[in-house]
Amino acid sequence: MLFYAFTAVCTLLLMGWGAFVTSINAGLAVPDWPKSFDSWDMLNPWPEWWTMTPVLAEHGHRLLGTLVGMLTIGIAVWTFFADSRKWMRWLGAGALFLVIFQGVLGGLRVTLVSLDLAVVHACVAQIFFATIVSLALFTSKTWFVGSRAPGGADSVKLRGLVAFSTTAVFIQIVFGALLRHPGTGIDTFLATTHIIWAFVVAILIVATIVQVHLNYGEHVALKKIINFAGGLLAVQIVLGFTAFFVLLDEAGLLQPSNLQVVINSSHMLTGALLMSTMVCCALLILRRSQRLPETEKRTRDRVSNSIPETSIIQ
Repeated sequence: MLFYAFTAVCTLLLMGWGAFVTSINAGLAVPDWPKSFDSWDMLNPWPEWWTMTPVLAEHGHRLLGTLVGMLTIGIAVWTFFADSRKWMRWLGAGALFLVIFQGVLGGLRVTLVSLDLAVVHACVAQIFFATIVSLALFTSKTWFVGSRAPGGADSVKLRGLVAFSTTAVFIQIVFGALLRHPGTGIDTFLATTHIIWAFVVAILIVATIVQVHLNYGEHVALKKIINFAGGLLAVQIVLGFTAFFVLLDEAGLLQPSNLQVVINSSHMLTGALLMSTMVCCALLILRRSQRLPETEKRTRDRVSNSIPETSIIQ
């Protein structure tokens, strides 16, 4: 579980670095791919490249992407040989496919000078991060013990609600990606839609929080996770409006201020954490309503009997 969690942290760092690249418009600072400055030397493709901020941003993003790719290969191999659950093996292979696909998207965004691919690249990153976080959840004690936590009679309604909430968060992320990438500027329609949809997302998540507390009051881990999502939602709303007003204040500037870069990047990272947290909530709620196969029941009982249920949130 620790290796999966470490990969998730590295992926979040990679996404934050990518947000930095986007914020300073450095996506084409290294003009070629898969080479960098016509060199296969990944560590030193250009003399003292790390002293030039745009190049440091773009090439550093590639180096971090390579690290995450290697970690994902490790996840796919480890899951295939060490996990008896077939669906976990497929999910590990799916994560490997996503990271390869994401790398190709990033490269084609450079070679084709495509803003559309930049938006797709940003959205696929969110899906990949949620996949890695899900893998970490599936190997945690919370996943096994959570299946024996009591649930409420309204679980079918709650499953639909959490599914709508998670989907709404991803749609909001797509709107954000369309707004953030260079060339779009402050599009009035997109900005208005993004703000209105933020209220829709907020209402859905608050409703989900209420329903979880009403129907899964004794599911300690799920309550903590959904409360964390509520905290992220509050932070995200503040960051979103701050980013909007800072952007309006700095309209016309050739280079964004450090404040704008930090706020925009933090807004994107908080959105990624919110989406992955909602995915975890949806998975735990769905698991509570499923019948487990005998092999997974034995694993659950072995794990859950070794520790107190109320202490599990890892």
